[in-house]
Amino acid sequence: MAYKIDPNKCIGCHSCMGMCPMQAISVGADGKCVIDPTKCVSCGTCASICPAAAIAPEQK
Repeated sequence: MAYKIDPNKCIGCHSCMGMCPMQAISVGADGKCVIDPTKCVSCGTCASICPAAAIAPEQK
């Protein structure tokens, strides 16, 4: 299960980008981060360092 970033909570600090071991996080057109679900291995590193608690497992 991939993680997802809530754009309403993301503050655009990009802290998660440098911590992702799979380089699955990039900056979207709005300046906030987005996760590529095809690269995400659900390690949870991004969620653990997000200061805005904007990252959580994607609910399907």
